[in-house]
Amino acid sequence: MPRPLWAGAISFGLVTIPVKIVSAIEDHDVHFHRVHLTDMGRVRTRKVCELDGQVVSQEEIGKGYEVSTGETVTVTDEELEQMPLPTAKAIEIVAFVDADSIDPVRISDSYYLAVDGQVAVKPYTLLRKALERSSKVAVAKFAWHGRERLGLLRIREGAIVLHSMKWPDEVRDPQEIAPRAVEVGEEEIEQALQLADRMTIEDLSGFRDEYRQALEDIIAAKADGKPLPSPDESEEKKAGEVVDLMAALNASVKAAKESRGEDHDGQDATVHEMRPAKNTGTRTAPAKKKAASSKSATAKKTTASRAKKSTGKKTAAKKRTAS
Repeated sequence: MPRPLWAGAISFGLVTIPVKIVSAIEDHDVHFHRVHLTDMGRVRTRKVCELDGQVVSQEEIGKGYEVSTGETVTVTDEELEQMPLPTAKAIEIVAFVDADSIDPVRISDSYYLAVDGQVAVKPYTLLRKALERSSKVAVAKFAWHGRERLGLLRIREGAIVLHSMKWPDEVRDPQEIAPRAVEVGEEEIEQALQLADRMTIEDLSGFRDEYRQALEDIIAAKADGKPLPSPDESEEKKAGEVVDLMAALNASVKAAKESRGEDHDGQDATVHEMRPAKNTGTRTAPAKKKAASSKSATAKKTTASRAKKSTGKKTAAKKRTAS
């Protein structure tokens, strides 16, 4: 089991459930050291007092709050732990709500709640079954890392999960960045819905971190003295293109069908660059050119046929004269 990050209890009415918080995720990112490029020596951060210029150790560093200019008060970890707060060592359930009523933007880090001792097994199981049967999630308050937090309790494969949440006033109003109103056709909406339907899957376990893999490939190549992997120029060009929305949707739906082994309707749907209105007439040029080419080919065939017939007549005339 991962190292516990916090120990306390879930407060569920008069029921107390001793638990430990462990991280629900693992960090697989590639981490770099800061180095001096001339000799590859590690570059470390030194903590220096701005008054005397001396480097101070971690034991000499505490928490301070500036109440006014030039006046700072210190607060110790012991004083924070002894605050008269009911959630100081408890995850206090304060309400139950429908899961759909929680805006995902408010959900932050995720943790598993593990039972802390055999005495916690039965009440832990009781709360888990109550959440499973009610199809609801529990909203809780708890104190951690120097502040009181809002949390969300739900069930994941038999374990209680704690999600830390943002307080309502910490979420910005999306109207600040909402785009201006624009007309979207019903056909475009239907195509988008069709694309979403074709791209719907039930299992996300197949996704991989391609950036991390590419980064590991670069590190391995440099360590072995090999050339670095080159980027895909076609993908770079594709990412920079401005495309027609409807054509892009058509092409996306077609590609989604083909990836699933389904037959498409036979209609051409290609992504093409958007052109100014004054040049829209040029889009029919290929069709005219094709028609012109067809007429030219027909004319050539007719001329050849006439020439052949004329040659045949002359040959027959010469035979009659000779006889």
